[in-house]
Amino acid sequence: MYVGRDMTELSMMSKTDWNDSELAYFHHSLQQITPYLNAEGHTIQTEIIKEIERRGGNERREATYTSGTKISYD
Repeated sequence: MYVGRDMTELSMMSKTDWNDSELAYFHHSLQQITPYLNAEGHTIQTEIIKEIERRGGNERREATYTSGTKISYD
């Protein structure tokens, strides 16, 4: 289950201020409902994708003892 700031709070912030886990969670959520998004939803999804790409993608380069190579938002 996602524990973090909700879209109401995040929508008032720049995507550059979002955490990686927030970007990953809302990217996944919007990806699931893409066919049903209106123009504003598509704009938000595109901004999230651009910010993820700007940060180098969702994949971590190396795994550690405490985390794998994927960003976890649970």
